Amino acid sequence: MIRVLLVDDHEMVRMGLAAFLATAPDIEVVGEADNGEEGVRMALELKPDVILMDLVMDGMDGIEATRRIMKHNPQARIIVLTSFVDDEKVYPVIEAGAMSYLLKTTRAPQIAEAIRAAYKGEPVLEAQVTGKMMQRMRSGEQKLPHEELTERELEVLRLIAEGKTNQQIADELVIGIKTVKTHVSNILTKLNVEDRTQAAIYAHRHSLVK
Repeated sequence: MIRVLLVDDHEMVRMGLAAFLATAPDIEVVGEADNGEEGVRMALELKPDVILMDLVMDGMDGIEATRRIMKHNPQARIIVLTSFVDDEKVYPVIEAGAMSYLLKTTRAPQIAEAIRAAYKGEPVLEAQVTGKMMQRMRSGEQKLPHEELTERELEVLRLIAEGKTNQQIADELVIGIKTVKTHVSNILTKLNVEDRTQAAIYAHRHSLVK
């Protein structure tokens, strides 16, 4: 029996998946989590064979949840099930350790087959994702997260790394406090970090601070 954990903040999605998977003789849903934090906790506690992971959730997103689960259990088999195929989501979650990447438009029987494949250690990627990965390999593109930042965002990141507050950054760059907050939010998203402290650590680690 393949033990599966569902991590998705939409109850109807979880209910639909659980109902369908209950009809499979070789699959058992052993837990459901409605956010990333709960997903990490349940994954480490229940040790399911396969985890179906949403990406966009309040609080901790699926990328960070995947990263944390893989840190504690490198053998975890995680299938991303999402509505998005944006570069800033596809590459980070694959790099974080997700085995497979499917869209929520995938038919239920195909999801069940992807679960069986993951259980055997075989990845299944949505066609659009496969295309992106192949194009990236052909182009030799290996961009680091900070290479996606704009020049202004890099300026803000450097000031964050220097310990400046939002108001101090606004004063130094002569921009509004709301604009600074927007830049900070974009920086955290692009670097896939949770807070300013992690952003500052990232900046120092990659020698972005002058």
